Amino acid sequence: MKANKVICRIAFSSMLLLGILPSTSAQDLYMPRNIKNAYTKETRTISGKPGRRYWQNKGSYAINLLVQPPSRTIYGEETIQYVNNSPDTLRYVVLRLICNIHKPQAPRSGYTSSDFLTKGVIIDTLVINGTAVSFNNDVGTVANVQLPEALVPGETTKFSIRWHYDMSVLSGREGSIDSTTFYLAYSYPRISVYDDYNGWDRIEHADRVEFYSDFNDYKVAVTVPANYVVWGTGVLQNADEVLQPAIAGRLIASYTSDIPAHIATASEMQQHQVTRQQEWNTWRFKADNIADVTYGLSDHYVWDAASVIVDSAANRRASVQAAYNDAATDFHHSVEYARYALNWFSHNWPGVAYPFPVMTAFQGYADMEYPMMVNDATVGDNLTFARLVQDHEIAHTWFPFYMGINESRYAFMDEGWATTLEYLIGLSQGDKAAADRFYKEFRVDGYINDPSAEEDQPIISMSNQVSGRGYGNNAYGKPSLAYLALKDMLGDALFKKCLHAYMDNWNGKHPIPWDFFNSFNTASGQQLNWFWNNWFFSNNYIDLGIKNVQQKNGAVSLSVINTGGFAVPFDIIVNYADGSSDTVHQTPAVWKQDSRQAVFSIPTGKKEVAGIRVDGNLFMDAEKKDNEWKR
Repeated sequence: MKANKVICRIAFSSMLLLGILPSTSAQDLYMPRNIKNAYTKETRTISGKPGRRYWQNKGSYAINLLVQPPSRTIYGEETIQYVNNSPDTLRYVVLRLICNIHKPQAPRSGYTSSDFLTKGVIIDTLVINGTAVSFNNDVGTVANVQLPEALVPGETTKFSIRWHYDMSVLSGREGSIDSTTFYLAYSYPRISVYDDYNGWDRIEHADRVEFYSDFNDYKVAVTVPANYVVWGTGVLQNADEVLQPAIAGRLIASYTSDIPAHIATASEMQQHQVTRQQEWNTWRFKADNIADVTYGLSDHYVWDAASVIVDSAANRRASVQAAYNDAATDFHHSVEYARYALNWFSHNWPGVAYPFPVMTAFQGYADMEYPMMVNDATVGDNLTFARLVQDHEIAHTWFPFYMGINESRYAFMDEGWATTLEYLIGLSQGDKAAADRFYKEFRVDGYINDPSAEEDQPIISMSNQVSGRGYGNNAYGKPSLAYLALKDMLGDALFKKCLHAYMDNWNGKHPIPWDFFNSFNTASGQQLNWFWNNWFFSNNYIDLGIKNVQQKNGAVSLSVINTGGFAVPFDIIVNYADGSSDTVHQTPAVWKQDSRQAVFSIPTGKKEVAGIRVDGNLFMDAEKKDNEWKR
């Protein structure tokens, strides 16, 4: 038997190295037909790694934006060199125009005010490989564009586009912050993702679910009047051309400084001492292999900066910046908080060095993440909440931007992780009780105390097809609980090994849930499909109860009934008549064999048991009255 076990282990390890596993490991989990086809075509593997035939397309964007506040009309022109790395011949492309969400006739996930509405994006000219192509502007956020000539595998097509649009008065993920402060997100037409499992991404943006983008290269020029500063994705290429020498010197010094400092004060902005005093300044930024670019501008925002080491091995620093109205008291701490966050996330959880050269926090209204930027509302003197929101948005750097996640279909792959990282960094800030309390109140309480059907939809449900709190809890709280349950079960060391394996496999690519599940299976050396099925493919919820308590022969026996079904960790707390107590922790592994009941025997010695309760802490119980037994 011992020899046979060794042979089996060797065979299993060999299959892992080859990227295959016995078919049952994949078939245990529900898998849509298009996902199965990706495995058949060998673009993905059951080991969790990209397959030998994995591919993804790419664009190189050169974008020029002209902004003239207080006019809200944005003018743009761009060239896109789009490379078809797929094995398919493309006869059309899908153009994505996210700011068409502002059209009155656009489908939206909820009510909006008239201040949100505009005429949308107007394509003025579209030229493809030198051929002018007519474009019907009566479209939503996605539009088919027929190619004059088919784009065959391995070839490149050049798109030249001119457009304009009016920025909305009501600011959300983008828009007018005030009459001379704008946030330009999704401000350019882009080619939608064409991938190996779904073809063209044609999901309309409806202002609830978020985004899915290829990894592209960008050169962006933003032209604004004198006295406007521009912050954005990428490295500023021409600080000396747009800034006064003293201000440019401060900015350059901040790149190696640990101490937050003003690059430009409110007074200096007001007295026009910051930018070059010419009619127009063109700010040039560059970013490669990144999912998106976004820019904010203002003629009165304060500008702070410092830097922080994010990769200790290479001694690599990232610039940390903030742009805000001087009256926003919380933003005066933004650079300090962001420095801590980038350092902590890079060296602890997820424990992967911040992958970009810059992080800028911009005061707006969205509480939203973008590559190298966050757009957060001010909350005044509530510094704890301000820090938590900024931590959450910065955590999105890794999920979805480093990992290339399809948020519009599988929001739990990024929001769930950002919620988990938000909690873990909160623990590091010194008050576990406060971190636990906020997580339970903000992420769990509303879900677990709402018995409606939409709360118990499987997490794997496509994000664009669930709504309201059903979307919110499937994207944020429930998957975060699943990740924390898995961390509890595997232990920190193995959990981190698995997380890093997944991130190593898929950073800069487009992972789907099954890539995540399979990466963890392989890296852990365990068959975790029972856990994935329990948490991601079920209608389970959290509800434990105690039954069948008996004390005899120096031990107390009891059954813990799992009415809700989720494989959750919990503590069994035994209180004795003499006032003492014992706590026995149980990981989710206790539910592997029987997801509905677990039987325990706990040594008590000669002490008389006065009461027993089960406590899941973060894993709040839907029905608490059966969580406690008293003699």
